[in-house]
Amino acid sequence: MLELKFVRNNPDIVGRALISRNMGTELIDSLLEYDAAWRECLIEGDDLKHKRNVVTREIAQLKKENKDAASRINEMQGINSRIKELDDKIRDYKSKINEIMLSIPNIPSETTPVGKDENDNPVVRVVGEPREFAFTPKPHWEIGESLDILDFERAAKISGQGFAVYKGMGAKLERALINFMLDVHTRQGYLEVFPPVLINEKAMTGTGQLPKFKDDMYGCTDGFYLAPTAEVPVTNLFMDEYMENLPVFLTAYTACFRREAGKHGQDTRGIIRNHQFNKVELVKFVMPETSYEELEKLTLDAEEILKLLKLPYRVVSLCTGDLGFSAAKTYDLEVWVPTQEKYREISSCSNFDNFQARRANIRYRTPEGPQFVHTLNGSGLAVGRTVVAILENYQREDGSVEIPEVLRPYMGGAEEIRKACP
Repeated sequence: MLELKFVRNNPDIVGRALISRNMGTELIDSLLEYDAAWRECLIEGDDLKHKRNVVTREIAQLKKENKDAASRINEMQGINSRIKELDDKIRDYKSKINEIMLSIPNIPSETTPVGKDENDNPVVRVVGEPREFAFTPKPHWEIGESLDILDFERAAKISGQGFAVYKGMGAKLERALINFMLDVHTRQGYLEVFPPVLINEKAMTGTGQLPKFKDDMYGCTDGFYLAPTAEVPVTNLFMDEYMENLPVFLTAYTACFRREAGKHGQDTRGIIRNHQFNKVELVKFVMPETSYEELEKLTLDAEEILKLLKLPYRVVSLCTGDLGFSAAKTYDLEVWVPTQEKYREISSCSNFDNFQARRANIRYRTPEGPQFVHTLNGSGLAVGRTVVAILENYQREDGSVEIPEVLRPYMGGAEEIRKACP
């Protein structure tokens, strides 16, 4: 979240940031109104508490001198009544201020391009050339079903639409990708962690999923939510802590769960947009002065997976209108999907500045006093979408799929996926 003092002193800057994100400035207007009222109540309350102390001493003196203190006692009762009224108002205003502060998105970085939507995202670089097919390529769901490695019908029977069962070499490919990604990222200097996927409300609020995106989360009993991404549990490992040894680089595999509210009708077939999916995440905790340099490195670390798999992709810089709620700057990695004849997002690599750290209270010590760390994260990669890219880009005319060379040691030396003989 932003700092209240910063918003109070820079409403024009925050207002322009909201407008650049295709939002109105009503949140700022309401915040400033509540903030002014809150501070007025604080001042009046402090004055009355000082006056109460004076009257208390006067009452004591009058009683000591056996004089009538009735008028002062009546005055004291009036002061106490007003203080209670003000305390109630202060709590109410503070609650409203906090609610609004949690709903204000991060301010885009000065290097984030200004734009309305994904059509205004500039391409930073393109790596690899899309394959020229001598036949008409099939979509990944047809490949998966014909090879009997993806089963959507049985998944729907047990869970509903938006789920998939991986079978045989399909399950092995998914597992191979997870292990391959984790091995690459640990070699890059990230420490592997394996966190819980049941997350409490405080942690979900810390990384910015709550309260704004509650409808997209799967809520459970006892105040828990299913993790929408490993970003949430991994970033919150240091919630309410001072970090002593920066920088810290972590990588994690988790299953992820999203309701995808508001996205009905998009990618209804296949595994590009499922309610449950696997992902390997990269998370960094760094000093503020190095965070943008570290974003470039994190993006390259995620790109290495695509390079090793020899999948064509591009990198785009998200414009202000397409930027995520908590991010100050984001690069999307988009992999080529032949049957759609376009690039599709497979990773988002973001710098959040101190936005998440302020919400989660993650700090480090400096000679000038405590400071909030900067947090970054990126997918390295979304595993299901990587399966999509492999099935479509490595498919053969006879219906088989070549296994990328770097994955073969993870798949028992197999070089291709063919339908198992009955």
